Amino acid sequence: MLTIPQVIEEIGVPRATFYRWRQLRKGPKAIKLPNGAVRIRRSELERWIATLEEAA
Repeated sequence: MLTIPQVIEEIGVPRATFYRWRQLRKGPKAIKLPNGAVRIRRSELERWIATLEEAA
């Protein structure tokens, strides 16, 4: 599972943009752990990127 800093580094967007996408439910699905940390599965990130490629 990836942290948010790892995801934004990989996709190359500012942190604010990523959080705006999350707020609008346009970003990859995330998992909130019991300790409050947010993680994104690698498979979910790849699925989300594939949907962006299809839309382009």
